[in-house]
Amino acid sequence: MLLRTVVRAALVGPLMALALLSGQAVAAPAESPQATAEPKILTYDAGESAEFAEAVDSGVNVWNESVTGVRLEKAADGEQANIRIVADDGWPRAVTTSLGNGTVYMGREAVQQGYNTIRIASHELGHILGLPDIKPGPCSSLMSGSTAGVSCTNPNPDAAEKAEVEENFAEGVAGPRDRQRTLVFQD
Repeated sequence: MLLRTVVRAALVGPLMALALLSGQAVAAPAESPQATAEPKILTYDAGESAEFAEAVDSGVNVWNESVTGVRLEKAADGEQANIRIVADDGWPRAVTTSLGNGTVYMGREAVQQGYNTIRIASHELGHILGLPDIKPGPCSSLMSGSTAGVSCTNPNPDAAEKAEVEENFAEGVAGPRDRQRTLVFQD
């Protein structure tokens, strides 16, 4: 019996120490690429936006405060901008050449009918960032555009719209989601 107790103590002691000291290896959670990646910078030129310059800047701020994967910044003098913003007498629209590139037309026709200029700017920039129209739609959806009515002044994308833009830019403009095409969004 004494021999059995000695053998047990000789085996159990080191095994217990090994179990207590070794522990289980646990990997630290990896940071998501979005959390560590720098945002994709897109430049814009609002030099031809005329009376809509402040509304354009406000629409840009809406997007910069709403998403982290892409950032809109004014183009430096002489720099070729990704996004050109122009005032005209037609209906607001965006013509995209690829994800993050194109022209926004700030149409006076909608403004004359009473639509909010900041909502128009934010909505049209949404097209440049890859969002389609969602019509008809409620005022809470930025991409519902004019179907929300002239009383709607909400310039902010909803959670689904933000998530779609984040997904569009998750791999950067040069990634597989880069789409070379011309789309015209007539709102």
